[in-house]
Amino acid sequence: MYDYDLLVVGSANADLVIGVERRPGPGETVLGSDLAVHPGGKGGNQAVAAARLGARTALLARVGDDAYGRLLLDSQRAAGVDTVGVLVGGAPTGVALITVDPSGDNSIVVSPGANGKLTPGDVRAAGSLFHASRVVSTQLEVPLETVREVVRSLSPGSRFVLNPSPPRPLPAEVLAACDPLIVNEHEAKVLLGGSCVGEEPEDWARLLLAKGPRSVVVTLGAAGALVASSEGVARVPSVRVEAVDTTGAGDAFTAALAWRLGAGESLARAAAYAARVGAVAVTRAGAQESYPTAAEVAAL
Repeated sequence: MYDYDLLVVGSANADLVIGVERRPGPGETVLGSDLAVHPGGKGGNQAVAAARLGARTALLARVGDDAYGRLLLDSQRAAGVDTVGVLVGGAPTGVALITVDPSGDNSIVVSPGANGKLTPGDVRAAGSLFHASRVVSTQLEVPLETVREVVRSLSPGSRFVLNPSPPRPLPAEVLAACDPLIVNEHEAKVLLGGSCVGEEPEDWARLLLAKGPRSVVVTLGAAGALVASSEGVARVPSVRVEAVDTTGAGDAFTAALAWRLGAGESLARAAAYAARVGAVAVTRAGAQESYPTAAEVAAL
């Protein structure tokens, strides 16, 4: 019996968001909207998104002993996330600087802060969380050696989900554990490196599978997603919505997918549900504030 449907290991940032009419070019200054501060970080986002859907969720992360760290802890607890694994101190809380244009597209620069201090030792010390979790999800806003330790700490029978963002080459040990590896177009091309990528997402998925993951999901924005495993490759449609802000939508997708996989759904069905969650999220401003409940997803 698992205590948690999902354990998220990863980053927790304060998102500093400014709306802009257009992004500045080199050496250019543009005026933007008033600054808005939101709880974020890929790990924190995934944990809140899953908990809001109804998953029993825990977060293993590190924040600073500062106002941003308290903001992040309050947000996690308000969503129902168990923060027993959130460590405090060692560096200032991580910060993401985000610009959002009128179409809802965003550009993000991350200062890792305390996220860079989440160590393999922290993972080993949280062994009881891993043994209690059906699915473990992580990203790459924490050190790669910490992600490697996550793989080594997995409980027998648990499932590992990885969104390699920001993308970088991955060791074979990590790739082999992914079930699935979740990438967007940019992340897929970085991971494939010099491989002959081709123009179709199906090509990317097959090439990525050949690198060792047990399954692969390629997110395609408004076009939905694509799932690939030893059983084949299939497209998963999305729901047509009017996008307001895409910040954190990929995190909502990953969290929903991980939760539904842990509940026993097939990869294609879990991805279809996750696409609906992501579609709701982009219709609202912000990251964690935009994440829907299960009832709101059902009503879409």
